[in-house]
Amino acid sequence: MFRVSGRRIGFWYRMAAVLVKPPLVVLFKRDWRGMEHIPAEGGFITAINHNSHLDPFSYAHFQYNTGRVPRFLIKAGVFKGGFVGAFLRGTAQIPVYRESTNAANAFRAAVDAVNKGECVAFYPEGTLTRDPDLWPMRGKTGAARVALLTKAPVIPVAQWGANEALPPYAKRPRFFPRKTLTVHAGPPVDLSAYYGKEPTAEVLRAATDDIMAAVAELLSEVRGEPAPAERYDYRPGKSRAAENRPGKPRAAEKPPVADEESK
Repeated sequence: MFRVSGRRIGFWYRMAAVLVKPPLVVLFKRDWRGMEHIPAEGGFITAINHNSHLDPFSYAHFQYNTGRVPRFLIKAGVFKGGFVGAFLRGTAQIPVYRESTNAANAFRAAVDAVNKGECVAFYPEGTLTRDPDLWPMRGKTGAARVALLTKAPVIPVAQWGANEALPPYAKRPRFFPRKTLTVHAGPPVDLSAYYGKEPTAEVLRAATDDIMAAVAELLSEVRGEPAPAERYDYRPGKSRAAENRPGKPRAAEKPPVADEESK
């Protein structure tokens, strides 16, 4: 019986599995690796790259089959009313209130969830990647903040293939020919060098960079090519060296949106 931190998976997660898993199995092939790195018990964090609006379903399918379902951090507006809102509330997903006095609530809820023995899933980039070659971008520091406070394992997760069915910001999916959804979880990121230190901007940035390097390394193995040494930074006025990489087709991009570092 699958459980979440001692609690049985409830009605809403089971309904999601009934509705979502069959089309994923029919439409896609799977290449899942590293399930042995997902802790069997206790709280932990996953840090995942994001290159398609479909990849949360791919990752959630992988994670569900390990027996440890995740709690995602999701924009608060999606929780309002309707079936989707009811599902998010029913599965105890964590609302993120950006640019409001409630912005810190997501951080506190994530810490509480990890301390209670649950899995909290972070997309550290904070949005779909805008790297022209779809590599992970510079991460935001939220996952590192929770990790250093709780000392919980951070499991890096790389995924690929959903972007081939639905590229970033594309309007229509391309399901055929049948694509392979690859999800690869790695061993915990060693953040012990930062334990006990004051969580300054420099410490959080260094820990975040270690997390993103682990995710990029996994994705490099999946793609069979080296990851770039420098992370793409989409913030206005920041370095965008990735845009000048030769020989690669550019991914569809959305204009940069300013965002807070810690989300």
